[in-house]
Amino acid sequence: MKYTRTAADTGHPRGGARRGSRRRAAGALLALPIAGALLLTGCGAGDSSKSTDGPDRSGGRNNLPLPAPAQPTGGAAERGTEGEQSDAPDVQPSPDYLSTFALDVDTASYGYARRSLADGRAPDPSTVRPEEFVNSFRQDYERPDGNGFSLSVDGARTNDGRWSLVRVGLATRPAESERERPPAALTFVIDISGSMAEPGRLDLARESLDVMTDRLRDDDSVALVTFSDEAETVLPMTRLGAHRARVHRAIDSLEPTDSTNLGAGVRTGYATAVDGLREGATNRVVLISDALANTGDTDADDILERISSARRDHGITLFGVGVGSDYGDALMERLADKGDGHTTYVSDRDDALTVFCDQLPQNIDLTARDAKAQVAFDPQTVERFRLIGYDDRKVADEDFRDDRVDGGEVGPGHTVTALYAVRTRPGASGHLATATVRWLDPDSRAPHEASGGLETGDLRDGVWTSPYSFQVTAVAAYFADDLRAGDARWSSLPGVPSLRELASRARTLANVTEDKDVSALATAIGQADELDVCTDGCAR
Repeated sequence: MKYTRTAADTGHPRGGARRGSRRRAAGALLALPIAGALLLTGCGAGDSSKSTDGPDRSGGRNNLPLPAPAQPTGGAAERGTEGEQSDAPDVQPSPDYLSTFALDVDTASYGYARRSLADGRAPDPSTVRPEEFVNSFRQDYERPDGNGFSLSVDGARTNDGRWSLVRVGLATRPAESERERPPAALTFVIDISGSMAEPGRLDLARESLDVMTDRLRDDDSVALVTFSDEAETVLPMTRLGAHRARVHRAIDSLEPTDSTNLGAGVRTGYATAVDGLREGATNRVVLISDALANTGDTDADDILERISSARRDHGITLFGVGVGSDYGDALMERLADKGDGHTTYVSDRDDALTVFCDQLPQNIDLTARDAKAQVAFDPQTVERFRLIGYDDRKVADEDFRDDRVDGGEVGPGHTVTALYAVRTRPGASGHLATATVRWLDPDSRAPHEASGGLETGDLRDGVWTSPYSFQVTAVAAYFADDLRAGDARWSSLPGVPSLRELASRARTLANVTEDKDVSALATAIGQADELDVCTDGCAR
């Protein structure tokens, strides 16, 4: 079971071997702790855990771990002994039993993995981010009425000893109707380098932008910036109204040319967005690229530094849309994460039309800024734990309530899921964990929090007898776990099935839920299984 609690304004200051060898080593590796939605997407009961200004350090059975102190102490938390995430499998976990991370609703990693598998090749394990697999699927979490989040916590026991999967679920309010949302001022920064000539890149962007232009409202505005070896503002910020034909002409004129100066494109895009800034509108920069930068600034931090004032002073966020069979995943992901934005990946016409024509116009608004989550595990019941994914989004525990520390920006219509592998102590009974999410109101910047908790008695008996949404979450996480088996930084998850079993479970879930996204997941798992078969000599 699960429950939700929302607190009012707190007032605080701001590749190697694949499955065979991995499965044999799983038990030993799991004894060691290890590290560890798209901005515009949308088209077990326990006793209440109160929000707190700081943890009670006095000891005693009822003094459960609580969120980090309200006042920042100014430095990354030391990673020490048992319980906390760590940066490498042989680092001992921390005694504070806290796990803190910035929210992330990116989905690009899952989209690119699907594209790679459809092309007959396994994705590079370094591009596999489990949270982006998990957050690619709709969840049935209860929605809040206003800005911010509802929060719920549930879990289920695996078939691997005392290990369970614990799910922290967050949801924002439903997206407003197209008529009720604020107007949009969108600056599209479009890669027209030579590599974008490949089918499914620039041609896909042109078609999608043409359809999107017809679906946006008359009071929305659009600007177009292109980049190859240099950047150019093709269309300044233009109110659609009677000017749609002008926008269509600018889109249709896009043709691939030379090299990829992505840094120049982002800088010019932000300058164009600032020049066309609209008060009372949602101002966004949308970068469409294969992110194969080879000219000018190619480092994400350098690029972001040059546009820092535009982001800080005007709150213009960056939304990255990746395309192409060869894709600079690491660069695009860092640009979006550090640019207060998000990424997705489109591999075909259906993906592109969904992103640009349904999701983008519908979910222009923000419901939370600088959102972070912190989970406090009870050392009386929890022996060790692992956050699955969010490896690049970790936040020092003491920075949870330091609102100067960057979090994630989340819009309406989203669900965000964090999944933990948790090993309970022998015979453990009682409180398991308390999860807290903190965010700033997108308009007033006032801080708010919501909390939820889980008892050991509320853990379901099995993952595969849990509600369908929990099973889909588990399948997505296990799939990502298998795909990054070649990365020595990560050990296997508890109770992990074979790819063949995962594909079967995904097909069953697709049938009972009648969800085409789950059906696509089953297809991708089946393709990965076939690749494994051939890697082993095309025979079981």
